[in-house]
Amino acid sequence: MKLMMKLVTRILCAGAFVFAASALSAAEFDKNQEVVLKSENLEFANINEAIRMAHAYGNRGEGAHGSFGRFPANFTTPVHTHSGAYHGVVIKGVMTNPFENEKKPQKMKPGSYWYVPAGSVHTTACVSDTPCEFYFHADGAFDFTPVEE
Repeated sequence: MKLMMKLVTRILCAGAFVFAASALSAAEFDKNQEVVLKSENLEFANINEAIRMAHAYGNRGEGAHGSFGRFPANFTTPVHTHSGAYHGVVIKGVMTNPFENEKKPQKMKPGSYWYVPAGSVHTTACVSDTPCEFYFHADGAFDFTPVEE
């Protein structure tokens, strides 16, 4: 797993985005077939007024998926949880992912990796003066459940 994450990080940081353009549904994705998709073909859609996402493979609303995300500069999500775990890698900007009201979360520059276990209370933020981009993947559907503080 460590070797795979190092490879993904190197590929993403080099700008040679694997699994990075128009979505490949779970039915279309063949783990035995090579895939190279170019970043300029990503189809980002607004999830809300601030967050934009693009499918890389699968469908994040239905099951296993890989997705790209964009946050505006100096943006923080509300405190929330997810019913499934996910892995993320920063591509552009500087991000944080504070857990349980963490006061001084580590700042993650491009190439940094984070993991959120299912049910973990956290926020995700772009703390740079420039927009942030990231890649994330999970074995299950993506959801977002706000947590009242």
